[in-house]
Parts: sequence; structure tokens; C-alpha cells
Amino acid sequence: MRPPNTSYRKNFSLIVAFLVLVSVTLFVALYVVYRITANNVDNDFSFRKNTVNEKTFIDPYNDLYKNSIPMITSYMGLLDSASAREYSDSIFHRFNFVRKVVFFQISAGNPVGTKTRASKLGLTVRSINQYYPKGEKPKLQRNEGAINENDFRQMVDKVNEYITAYDTSRGASTEDQAKFYITRLGKISFLNMPNNEDLKVYYDLQKSGYSPALYKQNMFTFYLDPQYLKIVNTNPELYENISIKPFFYDPPDIDRTRFRTDEVALSGALSDYKLYFVSSISHLTDETNRRFAPAGIIILVVYSVFVLIGWLIYRNLNVNLKLFKLQYDFINNFTHEFKTPVSVIKIAGSNLRSDNELTERQRKHYGKILDEEADKLNELMNKLLSFTQLENKSIKIKTDKINMTEFVKGYIDTFTIKYPDFKLDFKISNAQYFETDAVLLGSIFQNLMENAYKYSHPEQKSLFINVVGDKRNIIFSFIDNGIGIPKSELNNIFKKFYRLENQYNKNGSVGLGLAFCKELVNFMNGTITVRSKVNEGSEFVITFPYEN
Repeated sequence: MRPPNTSYRKNFSLIVAFLVLVSVTLFVALYVVYRITANNVDNDFSFRKNTVNEKTFIDPYNDLYKNSIPMITSYMGLLDSASAREYSDSIFHRFNFVRKVVFFQISAGNPVGTKTRASKLGLTVRSINQYYPKGEKPKLQRNEGAINENDFRQMVDKVNEYITAYDTSRGASTEDQAKFYITRLGKISFLNMPNNEDLKVYYDLQKSGYSPALYKQNMFTFYLDPQYLKIVNTNPELYENISIKPFFYDPPDIDRTRFRTDEVALSGALSDYKLYFVSSISHLTDETNRRFAPAGIIILVVYSVFVLIGWLIYRNLNVNLKLFKLQYDFINNFTHEFKTPVSVIKIAGSNLRSDNELTERQRKHYGKILDEEADKLNELMNKLLSFTQLENKSIKIKTDKINMTEFVKGYIDTFTIKYPDFKLDFKISNAQYFETDAVLLGSIFQNLMENAYKYSHPEQKSLFINVVGDKRNIIFSFIDNGIGIPKSELNNIFKKFYRLENQYNKNGSVGLGLAFCKELVNFMNGTITVRSKVNEGSEFVITFPYEN
């Protein structure tokens, strides 16, 4: 039959598996989140260009087309060259991409007695003026007169077409204003829309060929240059460079492995141009990393929490392992401590029960053995019981005024009788009396003196007790020449069930002595410290509150 397994189950392999699983999950999560972030950046590069187009072209173009140009109608054809100049300057100021304005003063009508015109409406150009932004020299254009004449003829045809279909009973609507626009590549022409009364006159004029008077109309042609559009890069983190290029522009020398490009076509009068977007792959990678950083940090924080949990579990297992070892050693040593006196008592009892007659000397010897071993058992039980009472705070301090000289000398005399080879000495300075619990203080003395004897070399068993009092504290120093305590063990010697591994512990120790002392000192509102060097000795210093 196999003996039961008394070892502590560490389950460290589960912790390692947990940390490996968490680490693998970390890398998978980082990879997946990074790929999602990279795809989002790629999608934004494709779709955010529309926002750039809106801010760069659509908004200013619509403002010009739908708001500023229709203002011409409000002047009812009464603009002259000076007022047209002012109007053109306002256009140049607001819309930098308008580089030239041509102003036509037009007459409409065939009064009785005038020579019939080519058009029944009698639309003729009275004058043409050209305007440029301030500080810009006029640019002469070949066949400029023919171009202006062609613009005018196209507008005449459009107006004739509109008048022919005009419904005099319904009148004109705001939607009809679009009929007075002509949009061609690079320019927009607009004729101020006549009011309903003038439209009725024009309608009759088209039927009869004559009108009672001449009517004034204003026509403007706006020349646009897309290179003067103010490019608004709403997403510089995506678009490293934005330019305006002809619609069919496609550079053959660009390295597609290092650069990402995209484009969006302009519309209206600038439909032969496009916005051209270029970004290096490294620029987009930087944006991907920037967006990924917060998510990556969150993932790392979560990972750190899991690692911390794993470390805490590991630490608790380690603590439990040490506690298990301490308790296991305690049970073994405690059993040994009990077993020895019990065995001796049993042997002595068997001898007393034997049929052989015992001499007086033998009877006294066995009686002494029974008495000593019973005292050992009683002392061990009392120490364990007292320790439990201290931990539960069930002991009450009984304060007495102690004569320190008599108190210390009494314990020295007791240990001198008990251990004749134990050299003991003491000194008391400015602490003749001390009010405390004599029993508890005696337990501290007894434990520390026992330790000093037990953990000293056979030829160096000595202890010096120094008691010093001042206005606030009374200090007890226990200085021996024993084997000393390794520096690495100084933080452990006051722990319950803890035993130093050395030759002096081979006969068993429950590991309660110093832990019991520390509990007593804390219970009495004091402190205990230790200084020690291996093979030189130790000094235990106990400090209690004291009033001289």
C-alpha cells in the first residue's frame, strides 16, 4: 500500500499555463487590433478626401454660384462700369480663384421707328468692361472680342429659348434663375433675371418685334483658375500632400510601393481638374501607430493586471507552501517534544509497576523523572496556550511595581542553578523600579535566556543583560556570544513556527520561542529588535514605555 502523499500541491504548472495563455492572447489581440487600425486608416484615406474636396472646392464654389452671382439680379440691370467694378472687387476679395470678370451692359427692345434687329428681343451690347484683381496686370487673350461675342450669343439664344416657353399666367419662379446661367470649362456667365413685368414685355416683344422702350440688362462672365483655390487639408495626419492637377494627370514615375495616391474630380466650371492626394507609406504607418497606441496601452494594462493576478496567486502559493512547511515542521517537532517525555514517563511507569522491589533511591529517581517530564509537558502546553491567548487578546495585564535588581537577579540565579556552565551577568542603570506585568516580563526573560544558552557554542555559553532607563523608555538588552543569525534570516526569526536550520535544532524545536516573545512585547506596547553576526553573537533589544 502506498503511503499518503503529504507534500503541498503547488500547481505552479497551472500558473505557467495561465501566463502563457495570457501572453499568447496578448500578442493575438495586439496583432488583430493593429490590423483593424491599419484598415481604418486605409479606409479613411479613401473616404476623407471628400471632406477635403468639400472644404477646398464645393463650399466656396457653391457660395459663388448660388449666393454671390445671383446678387446681380437685385441690381435690375442698372449697374454701370463703376458699380460693376465695386461688385467685381468684392468677388475677387472673397473668391481668390476668380481671376477675371467681364461685364456686359446690354439693351433689350425694338422701339417703334428703330431698325429691326437680328433678334426679335433686340438684345445688343452697349459696352464691355473687363476687371482683374487689384495689383494684377490685365492679360491679353487672343480673339478676346470673338470670345466675348460668342459668350453673348450663347446667352441670347438661352434667353430667347426661355422667353419662348415663358408662361405669362404663371410668371417666373426662383427655380427659373438657373436658366440664366451658362457654365463652361473655366468660366461662368450670368444674365440678371428680369422681373415678371419685363418678362411679359419681352414675351410680347418676341411676338410683335417692337417694344415701347429700351430695357437694360447686365451680364457677367467669371473666369476661374483652380490653381488659386485655397487647399484645406482637414486631415493632415492622412494626406501628406494635396495638389490640384488636370483631370488626366497620372505621373508614371511614382513608386507605388512607397507612396499611396488618390484623387477626387472637381465639378462645374472646373470639371477638367481634380484634387490629387499623395502620402508616403511611412506617413500612414505613423498615423496607424498613433491611433493604435491608446488601444495598445489598454491591452497592455489589461495584460499587466492578469500578470499581477498570476504573480499574486504565485506569491500566495509560495506563502502557503512556506506556511505548510512551517506547520508540518511544527507538527513533527511538537510530536517529538511530546513523544520524548511521554516515552520516558511510560518507561518510568512500567518500572514502577514491575514486580521487582525498588529501593528507596530507585523510587526517588523514577519519581524525579516523572516530575521533570511532566513539567516539560506542562511547560510546552502552557506556552502553546499562552501564545493562542496572546493572539486572541484574551490575557489581561496585571501591573505590579517590580524591583528590577531583584527581578533580574532572580532569573540569573535560577539559570545558574539550571545550567552551571552558563555565564551570566547584568547591569541596571537608572531603572530601579518598573511597573509592568511580572509574569509576562518573566516569560520574555525566560525565552531569551533559554535561546542564548541553546544557541551558543559549548565553551562560549554566556549572556549579559543590560537594563537602562530614561525619561521615556526602559531598554532591555540581551547580549550573547552565540552562533549568531544570518542576515538573510533576521526578518524571519520572529515568525510563528519558523526555525533556523542548524545543528542546534536537530533535536527538535516547535519554533514558537521568539514568535512568543514578539507577541508578548507587542501586547505590552513595546518593540523588539535584533542585531547579529554569524559566529560572533546576537543582541536582542526590547524597549517599553517608561516613566522615571
